[in-house]
Amino acid sequence: MAAQLTKGQRDEIKKQALDDFSRYVNPQKARVLKNAGLDIIEGKREGAAVWDITGKKYIDCITSAGSFNVGRRNPEIIDALKKALDEYDLGVFLLCSKPKADLAKRLAEITPGDLQYVMYGSGGGEANDFAIKLARGYTMKNDVISTLKAYHGHTGFSLAAIGRDEYRKPFGSMVPGYKHVPYNNLAAMEEAVTEDTAAIIIELVQGEGGIHLATDDYVKGLRKLCDDHEVLLIFDEIQTGFGRTGKMFCCDYSGVVPDILTIAKSLGGALYPISATVYREELGDFVMTHAFTHLSTFGGSDIGCMVGLAVIDFIVKNKLPEHAAKMGERFQKGFDELLTRYPELLMEVRRKGLMMGLQYTNDSIGPRMSYQLAQNGVMAIYTGNEPSVMRLMPSLVIQEDEVDFVVDALDKSMSEIMKQGGIEKY
Repeated sequence: MAAQLTKGQRDEIKKQALDDFSRYVNPQKARVLKNAGLDIIEGKREGAAVWDITGKKYIDCITSAGSFNVGRRNPEIIDALKKALDEYDLGVFLLCSKPKADLAKRLAEITPGDLQYVMYGSGGGEANDFAIKLARGYTMKNDVISTLKAYHGHTGFSLAAIGRDEYRKPFGSMVPGYKHVPYNNLAAMEEAVTEDTAAIIIELVQGEGGIHLATDDYVKGLRKLCDDHEVLLIFDEIQTGFGRTGKMFCCDYSGVVPDILTIAKSLGGALYPISATVYREELGDFVMTHAFTHLSTFGGSDIGCMVGLAVIDFIVKNKLPEHAAKMGERFQKGFDELLTRYPELLMEVRRKGLMMGLQYTNDSIGPRMSYQLAQNGVMAIYTGNEPSVMRLMPSLVIQEDEVDFVVDALDKSMSEIMKQGGIEKY
């Protein structure tokens, strides 16, 4: 439709949409996005790219924090959704259905180790909510330990697990029993564990926290710590799952199997919301005796499950984890050159597959780089916990020429900021 409109008509539609968003949704968000050069009204969406309604093309490195692993409007996933609509609707959460059973079986097959049972939800926060409820209910213990700068969602139990005060303070008292310790610090975690610790929940790569990578020794140490103290280990792979880091799941690198694994975002193929909490068979004893303590009207809908099956099939058939690893290495070559060329701006690169973080030398550079990258055809944003870190998470279907385009845009953007000056290192 947008292609049939004149430029003036497209401009007017964009202006009206932005005005309405500011007036009826969130004026502050509209201002922030405008300042970052991201006051975009998405039009055409395809592969690793999105077009503003005015016609300008961008490589999407935001992807709603990894929700678009299979690409924007993937034709195979769209076809699966259309077929599902020919036969199904949401279904009734309380009833059994073939799509629910089929997807649960497939998840049990592709998740690590002996993870078997599935509880469905509609978003990542909900998946983590159930994971924490399950851990507390099964162990009959109260405390949950997460890490500083962690992000686990904005719902009740998961909000309390976020390792950043700014997210929790506006809402007063949180669900009690939470501790937050430094990331990648096994000694701090050991000190925090008590007889009343039900679970440890961690991201294997902190996304919102600034792309910090858990070491294999840390992850293996957590597994032993949990085993020694009868504590459940929860891996939040909502951002890292489904090939993002170069493996189907990030925990495949260490070989450590959690007791509970949470997944969401890209499972829905950027077309239909669905999340899942996958857990060991023995934990099912609690669910059997408390079958209706966690309900989700739209969680694991029949339509969503059909989409999830198509997403998994696409990822496996096209070897997206391996492709993500290869494209990540191509990015790294470009990053290495940028590190040499712009030491005043770029301090460090942290990366696993296509989950990438650029550590700038001060907080002001993140917003400035978002703006400059947008001028050069790349959508990217700095992280909420660390404005000095830019998170780059393109779709896993990104191709070599698109990788090179992003690296070139980074180069042009950094060159422009160097010309502007006003740079202070920490």
